[in-house]
Amino acid sequence: MNEVQEATSPATSLSGPATCVSKVELRVSCKALLDRDTLNKSDPCVVLMLQNNGQWIELDRTEVIKSNLHPIFGKVFGLDYYFEEVQKLRFEVYDIHGTHSIGTRDDDFLGGMECTLGQIVAQKKMIKPLLLKYGKYAGKSTITVHAEEISGNNGYVELSFIAKKLDDKDLFSKSDPFLEIFRLNDDGTEQLVHRTEVIKNNLNPVWEPFKVSLISLCSCDEERKLKCLVWDYDSRGKHDFIGEFYATFREMQKISSGNKVSWDCVNPKYKQKKRNYKNSGVVILSDLKLHRVYSFLDYIMGGCQIHFTVAIDFTASNGDPRNSCSLHYINPYQPNEYLKALIAVGEICQDYDSDKRFSALGFGARIPPNYEVSHDFAINFNPEDDECEGIQGVVEAYQNCLPKIQLYGPTNVAPIINRIAKVAAGDGNIKDASRYHILLILTDGVVTDMADTREAIVRASYQPLSIIIVGVGNADFTDMQILDGDDGVLRSPKGEPVLRDIVQFVPFRDFKTASPAALAKCVLAEVPGQVVEYFSHKAISPMSSMRELLTPILSPVATTPTE
Repeated sequence: MNEVQEATSPATSLSGPATCVSKVELRVSCKALLDRDTLNKSDPCVVLMLQNNGQWIELDRTEVIKSNLHPIFGKVFGLDYYFEEVQKLRFEVYDIHGTHSIGTRDDDFLGGMECTLGQIVAQKKMIKPLLLKYGKYAGKSTITVHAEEISGNNGYVELSFIAKKLDDKDLFSKSDPFLEIFRLNDDGTEQLVHRTEVIKNNLNPVWEPFKVSLISLCSCDEERKLKCLVWDYDSRGKHDFIGEFYATFREMQKISSGNKVSWDCVNPKYKQKKRNYKNSGVVILSDLKLHRVYSFLDYIMGGCQIHFTVAIDFTASNGDPRNSCSLHYINPYQPNEYLKALIAVGEICQDYDSDKRFSALGFGARIPPNYEVSHDFAINFNPEDDECEGIQGVVEAYQNCLPKIQLYGPTNVAPIINRIAKVAAGDGNIKDASRYHILLILTDGVVTDMADTREAIVRASYQPLSIIIVGVGNADFTDMQILDGDDGVLRSPKGEPVLRDIVQFVPFRDFKTASPAALAKCVLAEVPGQVVEYFSHKAISPMSSMRELLTPILSPVATTPTE
């Protein structure tokens, strides 16, 4: 079978169950690799590894490309993507000798790169330098990773190709043909979409059917040109060129109406030299099946930014921050519960915000200069710009804020919900999927203004906003469960229901002995569905124009339901 069909991920068993799973495919290429071989160039292979419980575990590896310092690998890595987890990946490039085994000698290692899957999908195309041991640069070597969603939500096409009467390039046997399909990008570059298997000793090959996302195939532009090359395989990497042709997805769709779809496979050199030259064979599309709804990754990879805001409870019930029993006590050796929850959730969200600036607010304290009670203040004390640089900036602002304020009360959260909902409403009026908001509220007790909070949440449910409330400390949070619509529909005091469930509440004590990742996984698991639900309700497509072309592409062809 071909590589796309076999791109299932061992990561499934490592990650455990989650609410929202998307399939992501990663394509890898390298440039300017180090040349480790004396007589030939390096024979590179990329190994993909996933960090699990602090250990690096190999997920998969590419094919070996013979004698090439600028390889474009045909292997597609398939992974399960979880928004609510930090999925740390490592790509290692090796020069392979003989069989498909990784050598242990230092000179076999051509470099490596670490990142998170969230960073890759947020950027769609990531280019990083390769590093040798101890952080030394591997010359000018770089690795490029392209991410594309391939889940059933995103749109698949299954293609079957055959060829007839290909040129015979071998002296004592017939050609061993394989087909490569490249997408021609707007910037003039070519992206390998698929490389078929090699059919040995056959001038009329029938290649295995393969599945590819419409994003990957043509960027959902049915007029985008596809460059298709047919080669005669050579074990030394010096494949013989048989011919080429150009196609579009629009041409391919003609098969649905019973038309024969075929292309002359042409060698330009032969066409120029030979007067009666017609072709070097014919490539035929023998079957096409299409299936497709927008998903969370459609919006993220279409350019949607997630803006993260944290709101921290500074009411007196937390205890004097100078006392080690206080929930706000700054222990130099261990973060308090507020910081643990902030960092766990913030580290996930930061991968999806390009400027890495986060709003940090406080409520329930008397603040300088007049020490009046505020239920909505910037903890950096800059009302004109409440944003901090990165999660570390939020942590520093929180620590700097504590000595300057007086913890007071009551626990009113409606003002902050209304404030962020108003900001989100401004983004919602733009009528595109450019921005979505997550508000993390950290509180040590049941809110005092429950009626106003319910009203604020109902209003906020119409905006591009999700609210996560983490209960810190040992208070009885039973009454807070009403805000989480899991046990029924939340209603305003007047009886108006929320448009959609946007609140997730969890007590931090349930995760005291668990890893920070477990808390983040629990509180963020519902966010992808909430993002899709909001934009779907508004009938807003992902921003990128290539996604908007998906619907007209699908209309001429009968869709196949996904299993």
